[in-house]
Parts: sequence; C-alpha cells; structure tokens
Amino acid sequence: MSDERHVGIVLVSHSAEVAESVAGLAKSLAGGATAVPVAAAGGTEGGGFGTSAELISAAAAAVDQGAGVAVLADLGSAVLTVKALLAEGDELPADTRLVDAPFVEGAVAAVVTASTGAGLDAVVAAASEAYAYRKV
Repeated sequence: MSDERHVGIVLVSHSAEVAESVAGLAKSLAGGATAVPVAAAGGTEGGGFGTSAELISAAAAAVDQGAGVAVLADLGSAVLTVKALLAEGDELPADTRLVDAPFVEGAVAAVVTASTGAGLDAVVAAASEAYAYRKV
C-alpha cells in the first residue's frame, strides 16, 4: 500500500443513488482509482431525498487523508448546506473546498486528477474546467 496521500472527493446529491452512482462512474473511468478516497453523501439519514449536513461532514472526515477535500454538489440546497458547513469552520476538514463544477463531468475530472497524486488546487481546477467540455 502506498504512503502517498490523495485529495479526497465528496459527492453531495439530493439522492443517495445518484451520489453513489456518480462516485462509481468516476472511479471506474479513472481506472478504478482505488487510492483516491471518494465518498457519496446523498439524501437524508432516513434514506429520503434531500441534503444532510451530518452525512456531508461524515463523508468529508472519511475521505480526508491530509491532502485536502474537494466537495462537488448537485443542486441549490446541497450547495447551500456545504457553504453553511464551511462557514461553521469546524464541521469539515481544514482544507475542504466547495468546487464550482458540473456534477458528473466534474466528479470524473476530480477523481482522474486526484488519482495522479495531484494536489487540491489541480483537482479543483480540473473539475471546474469540466464546464468547458463541449458535447456538440
């Protein structure tokens, strides 16, 4: 096992299934990316649709290897919940950033970049640049 620390990725969605599926897709497209800690924080504690500050905090703590944590969120209140946690100052690991990126494409770019051992700035930049991916 490598002693190299990787940036952790947290995927916040209103749906547990969406968050888990995007996490699986991103890791698969990154060649398995077994060294990259990726956590899904979807839905509520009871399994419903919504956003849970507790699930987000637990996911961020679980993926924190000391190299920073990048958080990608799907929709409005997920973003607001992450912003509120960041504003609290002690709810998320010290080097946690909310990434302005498309959820699926950004997650893939973040995990692929983190799998190379890149730092938090590079992971955030790669995910953010996913807005420029043109499909037509």
